[in-house]
This record gives sequence, structure tokens and C-alpha cells, in this order.
Amino acid sequence: MVKYLKNIPANDPLIIPEQRAIIDQIIEEHRDKPGAAMVVLGEVQSKIGWVSEATQAYLADQLEIPVSTIHGVVTFYSFFTTNPKGKHTIKFCMGTACYVGGVPQLMEKAKQILGIDIGETTPDGLITLEICRCVGACSQAPVIVVDEEVLGRVKPNKLPQAIKQLQN
Repeated sequence: MVKYLKNIPANDPLIIPEQRAIIDQIIEEHRDKPGAAMVVLGEVQSKIGWVSEATQAYLADQLEIPVSTIHGVVTFYSFFTTNPKGKHTIKFCMGTACYVGGVPQLMEKAKQILGIDIGETTPDGLITLEICRCVGACSQAPVIVVDEEVLGRVKPNKLPQAIKQLQN
């Protein structure tokens, strides 16, 4: 284990044997490739779902590169996430049409219903709230994206119904 990390959370992929095995396999498969850090990080994000601080340090150690390099990649690209996401994701479009059309009110309603903030996941690990940029459905504003489904003309009084469907 990485020597300088202490108190790794119990849900960290490095602590869970099956996930640690996946990470080690990814490292072995890609260690000698050009741009290995980016390839390894992409695979870890894809297969594990997130790249924890401990995982970043572990990858840096295993690939023999500075942890700042790994952290720089993870924080630069929006594809990477440093916290586990929920089984379902609700994304709020922040494009101009959606913003003007009422997305801030939708965000407040979702935060109120779920008791979490944007960027957080419900304690049961079911739903994560996020923002996104324009999804190209401006004529349908305001728009949310539930998992991969674009929902347009969403009104605050219809949002609880969409959330309930995810919870069931």
C-alpha cells in the first residue's frame, strides 16, 4: 500500500479486494504504453467509476510518476470524478436557455427533495446531482438529463415524480 496515505476510507477501491485487483490488472496491461497515466486513469474511471485520492497516489507510485501528474490529469478533465457517483445521475443543463427557463429552480427543488447539494450523492448511493453545459435541446428548455435520457420542459412540480421513479 502507498506508504504515506493513512486512514483510507472503507469504501475506497484500494480497500475492496475485487476493485484493487481490477486496478492492478489495468496497471499491468498499460504500464509500458506511451501516455500510460491517461490510459490507466481512463480505464480506472470506466471500470471502478471514480478515482479516489488514495487511488491517485497508488497509481502514481505504481507508474513511478509524481502524484501531482496524476492529480493534474484527474482535476483537468471533467470526465474524471474523485467521489463515487450514485446509481442514477440527474444533470441540470446550465446553458443560457435552460438557465433562463428555470433550471436554478429545478436544482433547488431537487436539493430540497433529496437533502443533498449539487455534486453530492444521496447517502443510500442512489442519486447524484450534477450540472452540465448545453445539451443541445434549447427549444425544450429547461432541460435535465436523467442518466442518459434528456427530459425537456421540466417544471418544478413535475420533478418530484421523476425523482420518485429513480427511487423505485
